[in-house]
Amino acid sequence: MTTDKPSHTHSSAQVEEFSKYLFSAPSWRGSLALILVIGIIIELISWRMSPGYQSFGVYGFIIPGISTIVLTTFTVSLFHKPMPWNRSALIAAGCTVVAAIMCAIGLIISRDLLLFAYATALGVIFALRLLILISVADNHLIHMLIPAVNQSIIGFFGVWWLVKDPTFAWTTLTSLVFFGLSACSISWFINAPLKRAYRISGTGFLNAFFAHLTDGSKDLEEYFREIGEEAFVPQVSLFFHREHARDLIFTIPNLHPGPLGEIGGGNFPMEMRSRFEEEIMVAHGCATHDLNLVAADEIDKVIDAINNTRKSCVYQHIASRCNRVTSGSVSMMYQRFGDTLLLVSTRSPDKTEDIEFSIGHAIMCEGHRITPNIGFVDAHNSIGDEIGVILPGTRIAHEYFTGARSAFDAWDTLPVAPFEIGYAHVQLPFGRKDGFGDIGVQVMVVSVSDQKTAYVLIDGNNMNTGVRETLRDLVLSVVDEAEIMTTDTHVVNTVSGKNPIGYHVPADDFSKYILEATNRAIADLRSSTVAGTTASCESVIVFGSNSIAQLASIANTILLYIIPISFGILVSTFLLLIIAYWVLLM
Repeated sequence: MTTDKPSHTHSSAQVEEFSKYLFSAPSWRGSLALILVIGIIIELISWRMSPGYQSFGVYGFIIPGISTIVLTTFTVSLFHKPMPWNRSALIAAGCTVVAAIMCAIGLIISRDLLLFAYATALGVIFALRLLILISVADNHLIHMLIPAVNQSIIGFFGVWWLVKDPTFAWTTLTSLVFFGLSACSISWFINAPLKRAYRISGTGFLNAFFAHLTDGSKDLEEYFREIGEEAFVPQVSLFFHREHARDLIFTIPNLHPGPLGEIGGGNFPMEMRSRFEEEIMVAHGCATHDLNLVAADEIDKVIDAINNTRKSCVYQHIASRCNRVTSGSVSMMYQRFGDTLLLVSTRSPDKTEDIEFSIGHAIMCEGHRITPNIGFVDAHNSIGDEIGVILPGTRIAHEYFTGARSAFDAWDTLPVAPFEIGYAHVQLPFGRKDGFGDIGVQVMVVSVSDQKTAYVLIDGNNMNTGVRETLRDLVLSVVDEAEIMTTDTHVVNTVSGKNPIGYHVPADDFSKYILEATNRAIADLRSSTVAGTTASCESVIVFGSNSIAQLASIANTILLYIIPISFGILVSTFLLLIIAYWVLLM
């Protein structure tokens, strides 16, 4: 790999692209109004036709549409699956629109084709409803047959009561069978690639995804386990023992806090914080979406690994002053704590996104020539225009490595002295939709030889470009050196992968809380000792190398080809239905 640019086609970017296909269903009242308007228009048209078609709009459109809203919600719930009223109404309204368009086309060609057009529409909306319901409610075709067919059945009996035409009855039955089989074929095309690659159901995966969006279900984790694989990653932790104050842990996992919401490791920093008696700051190490935890309970393995290192802790009372080195676009703040070197890297205001684990691991291994514990933090504090990652072999990766090596070379020349640690935690009056995670802001201030350094960690997924500079300048008004970091929590990303700090809430609106936390940490300074450890987090089940990229690639392929394939199947079905209708008329 020789390119100097981060990859913009990486998994994180591909997953981000899927957000454009998602939207919230409008209020059921709007869908109900649409059904009524269409039904009334059809009714007015039917009164201009023969008397036998009067009330066609009521029995063929209004009654089926309204009753289906209730029946769909009820019948889907029989299988213990949620079906919100808004979603049920939107499906009913959409199918009513499709039926109206098809009837209008039939009338334009010939009034005699109205019943054939309506019978065909009943089959089409059955197929559409079946495909939608197995995708958003329950992927079992058998379970969704009744919820899918109820609008067509009610519409058939309503119109049959008006016209009592045997040909219409047979045409409707044929249409339902033909288009029902077409829906099954399309479902097979959707499921086949994922079943072949991962032995999972594509529609089942969609069910779990929508269940997560609507009621917080974690069924997605079972699908992630199917594609997951074991990972063995190091995790460096600094244990600070503070006099007459609560102890503090600063830990750097080389695992990714994703993929989204509460799923997998999405709320990794908060989960870690809730499992320790000490205060804990969970910084962002070197990891991409390939190192997402498949399930929240995998965090237990990380916690056990950290706790297992406690028995080897040797506390020291020395630290160095903080220094900073620049290598190309990379700025790296570094400080010695006992036998541990802590490095915090950023490229801000250039894009500072995920760094491949192999880069961080190489830096850690190189640093072992000077000390056994190298804590390397990706500050993750400038999102840039596109989501991407830093890949091995690029110019930027070389800059990270060169900067770290300069810090290693300075190890023997760093003067050390007793130090103090101050800590503060401030909750922010902003929520996940605003880009802020559950923790808020944490600040660790280190005082060594009259130099104060602030490590500011905000629970969020990256920052808008320039926000880091604004906050850092503010913090530097009360300390000598500082860096602003984010945890990269994905709890703020229910759907989209882009919800950085400063995107919804301007920096001026929350900067006062950052300054408050820094001042409180300064006031909390206590004489401290430190012990550094490197835990081996073993057999942690993660998404695996390129699994997200492959999954996204398969999904993109399905989206690319499902429309022409579906169109071909539906056109073929329509032609077969025309032949069947012609036979019935003979």
